[in-house]
Amino acid sequence: MDNEPSQISKLKAKPRVHFGSLEGLEPAKRARIEESSNIGGIDLDALVAENRQPGYSVSLGEADKELLEEFERRKRAYQLAVPTDDKRVRRRLQEIGEPQCLFGEGPGDRRDRLRFLLSKIQGRQAESEEESESEDEDEEKATEEQEEFFTPGSAELLQARQWITKYSLPRARRRNERQKIESEIPLALLKASRKELHTKLKAYTNWSSQIADNRPIAQCAFSPDSSLLVTGSWSGLCKVWSIPDCESILTLKGHNDKVGGVVFHPEATITQEKSALNIATSGAEGEIQLWNLQSESPMSTLKGHVTRVARIGFHPSGKYLGSASFDGTWRLWDLETTQELLLQEGHSKEVYAIGFQCDGSLVATGGLDAIGRVWDMRTGRSSMTLEGHMKDILGLDWSPNGYHLASASADNTM
Repeated sequence: MDNEPSQISKLKAKPRVHFGSLEGLEPAKRARIEESSNIGGIDLDALVAENRQPGYSVSLGEADKELLEEFERRKRAYQLAVPTDDKRVRRRLQEIGEPQCLFGEGPGDRRDRLRFLLSKIQGRQAESEEESESEDEDEEKATEEQEEFFTPGSAELLQARQWITKYSLPRARRRNERQKIESEIPLALLKASRKELHTKLKAYTNWSSQIADNRPIAQCAFSPDSSLLVTGSWSGLCKVWSIPDCESILTLKGHNDKVGGVVFHPEATITQEKSALNIATSGAEGEIQLWNLQSESPMSTLKGHVTRVARIGFHPSGKYLGSASFDGTWRLWDLETTQELLLQEGHSKEVYAIGFQCDGSLVATGGLDAIGRVWDMRTGRSSMTLEGHMKDILGLDWSPNGYHLASASADNTM
């Protein structure tokens, strides 16, 4: 009986809490802790195993998710501004497609129901906005990843880039020297010469008129010495006309669809012989024809585009030709070998216009994506993006000064 009070006191006493590990303790001390911890039937080993488990859980069950959603809904409902007028409450319920009144529902209950429904609607809108934002971010990342990429080029392309670099640098130097000299001309003299030019332009009138084809005329171009004119028609025929008599001297038959581009070689009618390449044309069938001034049949045909070739342009050297196509690419051709040197992507829609800068170091392209791009012929990089048009870019032209570029668009702006 003497031991009963001590045993009762041990049961009433609070169990001691030991902080730390029991494994490294002395046997006597560990026995005392175990004795104090086992009061009330506590299993020490189970307690230690339980304490070794993490004290929190990162996984949420369905009930937890529903609880969080309900908490967020109540938070939104608290921030909502709900009308107090019962008529406005009924009208708002009608607008969101809910019954204006339920059986046994008073004005206060109706207002609470409106608050509950609006908080639900806002929650769904927030979820859809988050999904759309995540999709937009994914699309932006994808476009950023695909914005610029490089592909291995041929040895011929490398040689062409080196040749263009050596060709363009002296021309750029001469152009800059000429512009420095022109900058020293007095302003009064410049104004007088511009006024004289404007007076001449105002005196321009119709010199002659000629029916060129039984279908619309899509393109026309003067020869470098202005002695010849070439026209391209929707019938697929191209005709060469004498200036100023407007007499047809040659009919070029090679396209079986609408002609899109006609250009003279930079040295045509100057140093180029009639039997050599003088004219290039392109058609909606996707082919580019090369012509001399002696035959009605093409000298050779450049094939590679899979659909309409809208516009073409000679490099200032006359050694290369650029083509813009509805297949979404523009291409560079070697006219000596009639081989394709470069297939360049970069427009999201059809490429409609192309133009070479006077030095020969840059080329500009414009497409139906309302975007223009300036490309460096020496490196292949897109050095500038022309943004601002709202609709298709249908024409591009470089100024002779080498640093002004004009673009014409279907949005009625230039």
